[in-house]
Amino acid sequence: LAERDRLFNSGKRGKGHTLGRETRDTAPDSWEQEDDGEAPVDVQLQDAFTGLNVNAKPFIPNVNAAEFVPGYLQKGPTEKRPTLAHTTATGSGGLGINTAPPMENGDTELSAEDNWERKGCEVSEAEPGGGTAGDGGPAEEDSPQEEGTEEDEEVPTPKMVPAKPDAPKKEHVNVVFIGHVDAGKSTIGGQIMYLTGMVDKRTLEKYEREAKEKNRETWYLSWALDTNQEERDKGKTVEVGRAYFETEKKHFTILDAPGHKSFVPNMIGGASQADLAVLVISARKGEFETGFEKGGQTREHAMLAKTAGVKHLIVLVNKMDDPTVNWSLERYEECKEKLVPFLKKVGFNPRKDIHFMPCSGLTGANLKEPAEHCSWYTGLPFIPHLDSLPNFTRSSDGPVRLPIVDKYKDMGTVVLGKLESGSISKAQQLVMMPNRHTVEVLSLLSDDVETDDAGPGENLKLRLKGIEEEEILPGFILCTPESLCHSGRTFDAQIVIIEHKSIICPGYNAVLHIHTCIEEVQITALICLVDKKTGEKSKTRPRFVKQDQVCIARLRTAGTICLETFKDFPQMGRFTLRDEGKTIAIGKVLKLVAEKD
Repeated sequence: LAERDRLFNSGKRGKGHTLGRETRDTAPDSWEQEDDGEAPVDVQLQDAFTGLNVNAKPFIPNVNAAEFVPGYLQKGPTEKRPTLAHTTATGSGGLGINTAPPMENGDTELSAEDNWERKGCEVSEAEPGGGTAGDGGPAEEDSPQEEGTEEDEEVPTPKMVPAKPDAPKKEHVNVVFIGHVDAGKSTIGGQIMYLTGMVDKRTLEKYEREAKEKNRETWYLSWALDTNQEERDKGKTVEVGRAYFETEKKHFTILDAPGHKSFVPNMIGGASQADLAVLVISARKGEFETGFEKGGQTREHAMLAKTAGVKHLIVLVNKMDDPTVNWSLERYEECKEKLVPFLKKVGFNPRKDIHFMPCSGLTGANLKEPAEHCSWYTGLPFIPHLDSLPNFTRSSDGPVRLPIVDKYKDMGTVVLGKLESGSISKAQQLVMMPNRHTVEVLSLLSDDVETDDAGPGENLKLRLKGIEEEEILPGFILCTPESLCHSGRTFDAQIVIIEHKSIICPGYNAVLHIHTCIEEVQITALICLVDKKTGEKSKTRPRFVKQDQVCIARLRTAGTICLETFKDFPQMGRFTLRDEGKTIAIGKVLKLVAEKD
C-alpha cells in the first residue's frame, strides 16, 4: 500500500515532481504550473497500475468482506461491482470480472489532473450519504477501507442480540473484589472473565506480549480490568473496574476495587453498589501479614464492606501456588484463624456470612474447576459456588432509589448507578434529588445491554432528558415524584469509633461517605454514650468519645445531601467517617433533623 501511495502521489504531482529533483525541493505552488506534465505521467502511471494489479494478490482476504455483508451488494449491484473489481483488481475471484477495465479506469481518471481534487471531493460527499462510498472510482485506497468499516459495523450487532431476552430472566448480582494492594484482585477478575468467555484468548495473548515488554508478565490478566495506562504501568487499580459474566442461573457484575489506601474513597463507592464481597488475601509468606496488620487494607476493606451493606463475604485465599505456600493446608488454616476473629468483630457471622476458599488467580486453579494439587478442599470452586448461592431478596414494589455513581456526556446526559429499590422503565418521569429536577428516561442500559425496564440490584446506565451533566454530582439520587427521598444537612446517628488516637469532641470535622455521596461533616454535639454489651444509653451528655466507644451524636454536613434513616432504608442510612486517610468510625442514621430557618 505504501508503494502504491508513493506511485500515486508521484503521478499526481506530474512534472513538478520530476523537476523537484533537478531544480527545487519544494512542492509546486499551484496545480496550473504542471498542466504540461500530463503526457509523461500517463505512461508512468500505466506501469504503476499494472504493477499494482499484480501486487493485489495478497489482499484476496478482503474480498470476503463483500460476502460478510450481504446488504452491501444489494444496494446497487450495477454500480458496486465495477468498484469492487477495480479495488481488488486481479484478486476479485468470486465476481468473475475481467482485469482489463480497471486499467482503463486508471488511465481515464488520471489523465485530467486538474480534476483530481474535484473528484476527490465528490467521493467524500458521497460517503456520509451511506452506501455508495466507492462509486467515484478514483480513491482506490478508499474502497477497501469502506468495505472494512461496513463489515466492522455489522459484525458486533448479532453478538448483542441474543443477550437481550436472557438478561432480565437471570438474577443480577454485584460482586465487589476487595483486599490489600497486590493481593491479586484484578488478576482473579481477569481470569474469571477468561474462564467464562468474556475475554478471548487472542486479547489475553496480546496483553501478555505487551506486559512482557514492560517486564510485568504476571500482570497481564489484570489488564482485562485495569484498562487505564497509569494503572497498567504501576500495576495498581485506581478506578473501580467494571465487567460482567454469566453463569447458568445468574448474571454477575464484577466491581474491581482499588486496594491502595490512597484510593479507599473509590473503593467505598464500589462497595456501596455490591450485594456480595470477595475479600482477596495473599497466602504468600509475609504478604498476608502485611495486609492484615494495622496499616494494611485487609481489615479496613472488610469493615467498609460491612458498613456498605454487604451481607455475604467470600474470602479467597489467593497465591496458593506460590513456592512459599505450595497448596499447604497449614498456611490456609493459619490465615483463616487470624481473620475469623476480626471479621466476627466487624459484624459478619462466621457460620452464615463467611465462606473461605483457596485458589490461584494466575493459573485459574479452583476458580472454575477443582484444583488438582488441593485434594484437602472439598467445597465447590469459586464460580460454581457463586452460582449456587441463594437468591437475594429485593422488593421491586418499593420506591425508586438510584444513587448516582458517575455521570458523563454522550448524546445527552448519561448517569450510572445501581438501582437499590423499585423498578425503572423507559420514558418514565423521575426526580433528581436534592435539586428536584424532573427528568425523563430516554434509554436504559443494564450492563451495556439495552432494555425497556430494570429491577432492583441492576447496574444501570440511564440517558436522561431535562437535566445537564454539570447539574449532577455523584451522590445525587433518582426517585419517583410520588416518593421523594429525604434531603438535609443535620441528622442524629449512632457512631462506633474504630480507630482514632486521640479523643473526639463536638466541633470535630471529618469526611462522610454515605451510599455514593462524599461530603464534609462536623460533629456538632454528642448526645449520649451507648453501652456496647447492653445497649443502654448514658443519662448525661459525654464531653468526648474515644476509640472503641459507641455514641449517639448530631452531625451537620457542609452541603445538602440525600439520606434516609437506617430503619427505613438500610442501604442509604449507613455511613463511614474518614479522616487523614483512615476510617475512624462507622455509623447509622437514626433521625433526620429539620432545618431551622
